[in-house]
Amino acid sequence: MPKKPTTTKEAVIEGAFRLVREKGHECLTARNLAAFLGCSTQPIMYQFPNMDLLKDLTYRKADAFHSAYILAGGDLLEIGLRYIRFAEEEPRLFRFLFQSGRFSGLSLEDLIRAPETAGVLDAVSSEEGLAPEEAVSSFEPLAALVHGYASLIANNAMKYDPDAIRKGLIMIAEGLERKE
Repeated sequence: MPKKPTTTKEAVIEGAFRLVREKGHECLTARNLAAFLGCSTQPIMYQFPNMDLLKDLTYRKADAFHSAYILAGGDLLEIGLRYIRFAEEEPRLFRFLFQSGRFSGLSLEDLIRAPETAGVLDAVSSEEGLAPEEAVSSFEPLAALVHGYASLIANNAMKYDPDAIRKGLIMIAEGLERKE
């Protein structure tokens, strides 16, 4: 009877998630992951003969982590602030999720309609009393602004200043409300 693998698929995914979180998505190779886990590449390649599958499952784990983090905020403003704070606290995960080329060629509307965004759109719909289509159009300018702040912060191009960011988001939201 063949020996049961001691490095499980779940352990490899968890290790890949931790590696990306600590060192960045550029480091996610079988050799780097093996060194990180303290094993040879054999158990990794046995569980994942295709590294693209491992990267995809790692992405899904990071996305679930990110979604749980931002949706712990109450209202739409808090969700936006948590999205930006995530970029400050987890810059490597943020870059993996949003700046690793996964969404290359998509429009902002495509990104907003992606399944990963469903929880945020539901919050927008229920908080504002909007139909799903209305939620998409009202959410689009705020999403661009929030993601812009987060991207600048994740890439050390802007200092994280929660008070200034909160004021900026409120000012833009109020301006959008007046426009309607």
